[in-house]
Amino acid sequence: MAVCQALLSQVAQIAQQHGAEAVACITVEIGPLSGVEPEQLRRAFAVMRAGSGSAAAELLIETVAVEVHCLACGADSETPVNRLVCRTCGGFRTRVIAGDELRLRRIELRV
Repeated sequence: MAVCQALLSQVAQIAQQHGAEAVACITVEIGPLSGVEPEQLRRAFAVMRAGSGSAAAELLIETVAVEVHCLACGADSETPVNRLVCRTCGGFRTRVIAGDELRLRRIELRV
């Protein structure tokens, strides 16, 4: 609920800056390592949007794959959530470069 509330607050601020009458669509990117469950966000959005400028808005959720950068060989590779190793050399010293984000990607406004 807190994540959804923060999202709606950010959307309201952007809509106000652009003089929008309403928000038509909100698109977010969610990675599997973000700690946000897409279906939970969708349910919270359905409840919390009521009475706001986003009351009629559609929520689109795009999922992002997990990607790591290998500190041994320098390769970037997509990897399963539970196996953050390099697909090129098999190295385990990796850094997550995608898949841990929750990002407001796009807002469609009615002006």
